[in-house]
Amino acid sequence: MTTPPAVRGTVPDVEAVLAPLAGLLPGLRDTYVDLHEHPELSYQETRTAALVAERLAAAGYVVHMGIGGTGVAGVLSNGDGPCVLLRADMDALPVTEDTGLPYASIVRTTTADGVESGVMHACGHDVHVTALLGAADVLAQGRSRWSGTLVVVFQPAEELGTGARAMVDDGLYDVVPRPDIVLGQHVAPVAAGLLGVHGGPAFAGTDILGIRLVGRGGHGSRPEATVDPVVMAASTVMRLQTIVSREVAAGESAVVTVGTLQAGTKENIIADDARLGVNIRSFDEAVRKRVLAAVERIVHAEADAAGAPQPPEIVPGESFPPLVNDPVETERTRGALAAHFGAERVIDPGPVSGSEDVGVLATAAGAPIVYWLLGGWDPAAFFAAQQAGTTDRDIPSNHSPRFAPVPHPTLETGVTALVVAALDRLEAPGTV
Repeated sequence: MTTPPAVRGTVPDVEAVLAPLAGLLPGLRDTYVDLHEHPELSYQETRTAALVAERLAAAGYVVHMGIGGTGVAGVLSNGDGPCVLLRADMDALPVTEDTGLPYASIVRTTTADGVESGVMHACGHDVHVTALLGAADVLAQGRSRWSGTLVVVFQPAEELGTGARAMVDDGLYDVVPRPDIVLGQHVAPVAAGLLGVHGGPAFAGTDILGIRLVGRGGHGSRPEATVDPVVMAASTVMRLQTIVSREVAAGESAVVTVGTLQAGTKENIIADDARLGVNIRSFDEAVRKRVLAAVERIVHAEADAAGAPQPPEIVPGESFPPLVNDPVETERTRGALAAHFGAERVIDPGPVSGSEDVGVLATAAGAPIVYWLLGGWDPAAFFAAQQAGTTDRDIPSNHSPRFAPVPHPTLETGVTALVVAALDRLEAPGTV
């Protein structure tokens, strides 16, 4: 990695670098359809990784595979200047697709806990991979017009919140230069063609908890001889909903979601236990600690109130911090994007309660990060729903089985945004 100059040199010719994009778009759409039809779960992204590695090698990148399991990194060294890292995540979700698309996924799987499910790119990582492949190709073709080093990272297991850390711990920065900045984007259920940029805390941190409530099973006809874990679980779920409404201040933010509740095998059998899967989102460490403490207090109190024969078990799962966009660098990126797309297409969405582990790549490198939202929904449908006040009902969110970004203009916007943001950090030849 080289140190960026104290005084900014000449900005590369963005339009000239982007000139090949129009010719690449049909192939990029085919790539997107292919990836959508062949989704792979976390740490199983072998087909995707092979496709990525082949494309990067063909474009002239030095390719490193198998980082953090299935991660891929490409390096394009192109003279003196800053080092810019662009990142995309590759994994899909155990969701059965219900989009009706002609290229809908029909892949099936059995999850680690034995659940039969479809597999789907329900969070748009197929968009992320395709857009970064397009940006990598465009920037490689335009390398005569910029100077510096470009690192492209295709990360596994973002959905588990562990993929970025796995790549770092497996020596990512031993094989690629440490970047001066990390850039990336996430497709969202807003109108395609729009970009959402927010400085400071931009995505929430997350904590996953597995909770086991222990009862005493028996016959459904004799509840008096049992301690019913279903009733205990129901009371716990309802009480957990009071944490945000009664223990988090109006000016603070948190989310507590019980995503799974499993108990029993038959309607006339009272089970021995019930299991809850709890997801917590927060932007502030003090709020996070308060919410976690409240969950523990409530779970134990409900078990005591039910006369549980033994204390509940609370097992922490994945946990990663909020994504905090560097305020100064974010404003710089916002300006570059607005200059290219027009200010009306670059909005501030505010903090997003979803979570992202890409910040780990920046923290480990000691570099700032700028991460933005990429609109992916059909503009006519989105604006009609917005005008009717029905976006929550009519526009499926990420992780929905009906989440379906439109290829146009999502892909060209995504490629262009990555190229514009990268070139704003790189230098024109001879100016470093």
